Amino acid sequence: METVIRIVILYTVIITGLRILGKREFGQLSPAELVTLLIIPEIVSPALVREDPSLTNAIVGTTTLFSLVFVVSLLMHHVRPLEKVVSSSPTLLVSDGRFLAENMNKERVSPEEIYTEIRKVGLHELAQVRWVVLESDGTMSVIPKPGVDRHMHAESSSSVGGG
Repeated sequence: METVIRIVILYTVIITGLRILGKREFGQLSPAELVTLLIIPEIVSPALVREDPSLTNAIVGTTTLFSLVFVVSLLMHHVRPLEKVVSSSPTLLVSDGRFLAENMNKERVSPEEIYTEIRKVGLHELAQVRWVVLESDGTMSVIPKPGVDRHMHAESSSSVGGG
């Protein structure tokens, strides 16, 4: 029964901390947020398996971690150079219908991944794309060229990226 109580207490502390930090959906974690989520189990597991009989250590450790994340996020908001150190900046992968090979290589993004994102927004040719941006959170934004109908040439969509 003690283990159940410990889990409930630590769960409450972690959920409260995540809510205070204003977590987005987990598919859009920054590197700092991902590290935070990876460290939490290391902090709380000794208290859960009773290697450390004190629940206080887990609560203090988790609270310290969340406080650090909160302070860093405040600093990043007010000190722009720090934001560049902690978070990555967006990278342009396609410009005016052309792959930017150097940026793609740097970010390890294949043409097939870009074609997949292009199809997801209803475009069917690289020539229809003004920009593809790899965002800081790892998602890609596809911006079509002005006047492009996202659903034209639908019959050729199976050949996008194929040649």
